[in-house]
Amino acid sequence: MKNLNFGTKLILILVASVIVSLGTMIFFTTKKQYENAENQAKEYIKATVKSYANEQKAIFDGTIDVVNSMVNRVETAIKTDEKLTKAGMVEFQKNILKNNDFLYTAWIGFEDDSYLFDRYDGSDKNPYYTPKGVFQPLVTANGNGKYDLEFLPEFNKNDIYLKNAVESKKVSITEPYEYEMSGGKKVLMATVSAPIIINDKVIGVVGVDFTLEAINNAISSITLFDTGYFIFIEPSGAIISHKDSKRVGKIYADTANGDIDRMNILENQKQGKSYEFYTLAKATGKTSYFYSYPFEFGDTKRYFVLISASAEEEYLKSANDVRNFSLIFALVVTGLIVAIVMYSMRTLSKNLTIISSGLLGFFSFLNKETTTTKQIEINSNDEFGTMAKVINENIKKTQDLINQDSALIDDVKRVVDIVKSGHLDTKIEKSTQNIGLEELKNSFNEMLEVTRENVCSDINKVIALLEDFSRLNFRSRLENDNGKIANGINNLASIINDMLKENKSNGMTLEQSSKELLEDVDRLNLSSNEAAASLEETAAALEEITSNIRNNTENIAKMSQYSNEIIKASASGEALANETTNAMDEINSKVNMVNDAISVIDQIAFQTNILSLNAAVEAATAGEAGKGFAVVAQEVRNLATRSAEAAKEIKNIVEDATIKANEGKTIATNMIDGYKGLNESISKTINLISDIEMSSKEQLSGIEQINDAVNELDRQTQQNAMIATEANDIAMNLDEVAKLIVEDANKKEFNGKTSVEAKNINTKRTSSNLEISIKEVKPLKKEKDKSNLSSKESENIKTKSKFEVISDSSSNDEWESF
Repeated sequence: MKNLNFGTKLILILVASVIVSLGTMIFFTTKKQYENAENQAKEYIKATVKSYANEQKAIFDGTIDVVNSMVNRVETAIKTDEKLTKAGMVEFQKNILKNNDFLYTAWIGFEDDSYLFDRYDGSDKNPYYTPKGVFQPLVTANGNGKYDLEFLPEFNKNDIYLKNAVESKKVSITEPYEYEMSGGKKVLMATVSAPIIINDKVIGVVGVDFTLEAINNAISSITLFDTGYFIFIEPSGAIISHKDSKRVGKIYADTANGDIDRMNILENQKQGKSYEFYTLAKATGKTSYFYSYPFEFGDTKRYFVLISASAEEEYLKSANDVRNFSLIFALVVTGLIVAIVMYSMRTLSKNLTIISSGLLGFFSFLNKETTTTKQIEINSNDEFGTMAKVINENIKKTQDLINQDSALIDDVKRVVDIVKSGHLDTKIEKSTQNIGLEELKNSFNEMLEVTRENVCSDINKVIALLEDFSRLNFRSRLENDNGKIANGINNLASIINDMLKENKSNGMTLEQSSKELLEDVDRLNLSSNEAAASLEETAAALEEITSNIRNNTENIAKMSQYSNEIIKASASGEALANETTNAMDEINSKVNMVNDAISVIDQIAFQTNILSLNAAVEAATAGEAGKGFAVVAQEVRNLATRSAEAAKEIKNIVEDATIKANEGKTIATNMIDGYKGLNESISKTINLISDIEMSSKEQLSGIEQINDAVNELDRQTQQNAMIATEANDIAMNLDEVAKLIVEDANKKEFNGKTSVEAKNINTKRTSSNLEISIKEVKPLKKEKDKSNLSSKESENIKTKSKFEVISDSSSNDEWESF
């Protein structure tokens, strides 16, 4: 792509743009057309299917109405004791067939015929009686406006046309079954039947039969588009109508061969839901859109379903025509655009080549490859001619401007060489029409003028002066130069000269003061060490007192704990005494029960003794025959006597036990009173111990605060001693610095060097040199700890040249209140 010329690139871009634009338009147009055609076709298909389904529903609903009318006729007559004639009933059935030409037969059968019609008595010769004489007319339409009359077979609940109605007790329809017509032709037949119910008992069934051939002929003759067709399936899944007549009567699930979508039709049929999908139609061999629409048979929750199959290529035919026309139109338009663009590009390419050649020559001139330029020769009056004229005029102007710029640049080089030598009293003389370079020239000249005014005329003199300064000679000066920096350097030399004089004087003064500071710091160090030693002894004594008070407090706390344990033990003893009292009461109760039992035993023994006496009297009366019985009576009397004696002894023992139990209860009651008194005494003791414990804690808190304060004073005193030591080191360093300052000042050359003396500073000194007072000490809180000096404070102490003493403004009364 990079090696192609502009014309070819332009043609390719235009062609590609046209193809992309037309392709995009065709794609979206076709897509939209397909979507619209598909949606319209689907809506048409669904509406058609629903229309035919509703027609079939009307037919089946008509059979329900017919059957219900027959049931109502019979039930009403039975309930109202209306006398129906057999001929009238047959005529009623004929009218039903006459008014509903899709029906084949109408019939009635009785399980119990005692409610309405009499049985056959031999007088009626019509053939609508069963062999048992039951009136069960079966009327058949023969197709020529006449009707055949015969009887319905004996009533059997298991017959296919009776079973559903009897079991469900409502209108029902049978599965399609094969029926042989009078001419020997076999057709699919279906029966709609309903039970006759009297007092919740099924006494008979009425029904109508109709062939499914007419439905099959009507539906199979319908076509959608060119090859679309319908499939009609009854509730049990049998095919009623199909384009392929061989499939009629077969189970649809068996013909689906496991196809999921086809099986889903049956699943949705059971739920009364429609279903749609795309698949290959077996009858046409084309990819088709399948749509199933179920409708309910009455209110039985059993659904018929009508399925349509429409070939996709047929209902999208109009969309395909639009797509093909769009493609042909796009190809024709693309060819025309390419031809027009190629013709235009030939002229465009020629003019662009001429302009390109002229510009390349001009660029060669700009790059110093040539010294002349060539004019662009295009004499047309179009845009290319105007462009060539404008380019030639600008090339001429640019050539003149470049020559002027070259002369100016040469003059700039001359001035730069002069400035490099250190002389700033020069300027650029040449001029140019290039506004930018002209402004740059003027700015450069202004810069030289300002530099000369602000710095100096000759930089070489400044360099020589600065070299003297680097050799620490500050006596030299710049002569005959009015530059600001030159004057500033001269002033700086004077300032440095005065500063060196002041520096030497300060060094000498500092040296003298540092000697005095060393003497004062030595005294301060000695005093701080003595104070620290005294505070350490005080702190040790306070620590011992604190330890003793803390031990006392802990022992008092233990006493309080032990007292609480005694209260618990006393309470436990009181509870046990109460339990003992209750146990004594229970023992008394049980003893009373034992006494009652003993009284009963005593009475039994007394009665037994009386009985034995009576038995002995009776035995004596009996004579010789009652001797043995008299012996037994004597033994019984002996046992009764012994039982009475034993009961008496037990009673005595129980009475003694009762007395002892009452004594134990009295003792337990006294124990309870004793425990209560003990608890009151212990409570008073605990209150006293608590008061002592609280006082001890307050004493411990106070002595700990005193101990903390003394420790804080000891720490501060030690810090003061450390600061004094550091101050001594600082004073020694300060003395060395003062000597270094004086020595360094003597190394430099400046005016008035030999006449410098130390300053006269009057220092107020006392006998101890420094007055150090104790800092104010505030009451300390136990929860706050004093921290050590921060690193920043230590650094300040090390770097300060003077030791600053803070005097205490507080009075000694604060110490007394503390």
